[in-house]
Amino acid sequence: MFFRKGVNSMVRSMTGYGKGEHMANDYCFVVEIKSVNHRYNDISIKLPRFMNELEDAIRKKAMQYIARGKTDIYITFETFSNQDVVVKINEPLAKAYTEKLYELEQKFGVYSKYKLDLVARFADVISVEKAEEQKDILWETLLPALDEAILKFVEMRQKEGEALVNDILKKRELIQQMTEKIKYRSPIVVKEYKEKLQNRMKELLSGIEIDEQRIAMETALFADRSCVDEEITRLESHIIQLKEILQKGGQVGRKLDFLVQEMNREVNTIASKANDVEITGITIEMKSEIEKIREQIQNIE
Repeated sequence: MFFRKGVNSMVRSMTGYGKGEHMANDYCFVVEIKSVNHRYNDISIKLPRFMNELEDAIRKKAMQYIARGKTDIYITFETFSNQDVVVKINEPLAKAYTEKLYELEQKFGVYSKYKLDLVARFADVISVEKAEEQKDILWETLLPALDEAILKFVEMRQKEGEALVNDILKKRELIQQMTEKIKYRSPIVVKEYKEKLQNRMKELLSGIEIDEQRIAMETALFADRSCVDEEITRLESHIIQLKEILQKGGQVGRKLDFLVQEMNREVNTIASKANDVEITGITIEMKSEIEKIREQIQNIE
C-alpha cells in the first residue's frame, strides 16, 4: 500500500470512513471501515464465519495505520463459483432431532410426513462452508479491497485532521493575543492601585502629610499578590508548544490534552490573582477558547 509523502507525520482525526472493493478468482470482497473517537484503540471486525482464521491478519494490517479510536471493519463476501463450497451434514445432530420428533408424535398422537424438511431447517444440521484449500486465495483476493479501504479511511482522517489543526491554530492565535493584553495590562494595574491609594489617603488625611514610604510598602505588597509574570511566562511557553506539537504531527491527541489542561490551570491562576476587572474579563474569554480547543482535541488521534 502506498500513502502520499508525510502521511505518518500528519495530525489525524479519529473520525473516518473508507470503502474498498476487489473482484478476482470468482470472489468479490467489499470492505468498509468506520471509526469514531475513543480513549483507546478498539478495533472490531465483522466478517463471514468461515473467514474467522483471517481475523488476526486483518487486525494486524489495520493496526499498522490505526493508533486510536473505536473502529469497525465490515467485510462482505460473494462468490460466483460453487466449486469451493462444501455442504456438511451433522448426522448425530440430525438423528437426535429425528428421534425427539418421533417421541413427540408417539406422546401426542400427532404425525407428520415432513419430518425430514423440519429436521433440515434446524440450526447446524446442514452447514455450508468454504473448502480449506481456498483460504490463501481468499486472503489474496481480500487484501486489495482491505488496502483500498484503509487508504481511503486514512485519507479522510487526515483531511478532517487538517481542518481540526487549522481551527485550533486560529483559536491559539486569539489566546496569544489575549495573553499579550494581560501582559501589557498587568503593570498598569499596580500603577493604578498606587494612584488610587494616594488619592484615598489624601481624602482621609486632608491637611496631614502622607507617608510615602507606607504607600510604597502597600503598593509593593499589592504588586506581589497580583503579580502574574510567572503564569504568563508558562502560558506563553504552552502556546508555543501547542503550535510546535501540531506542526510536528503524528499521534498527539493525549499530549495535546495534557497541554491544554496546563494552559487552563495557568489562566485560572491569573484570574484568581489579578485584582482587575479588565484582566478578569480577558481570562473568561481565554477559558472559553481553551475549552473549544479541548473539545476539538478529543477527536484527534
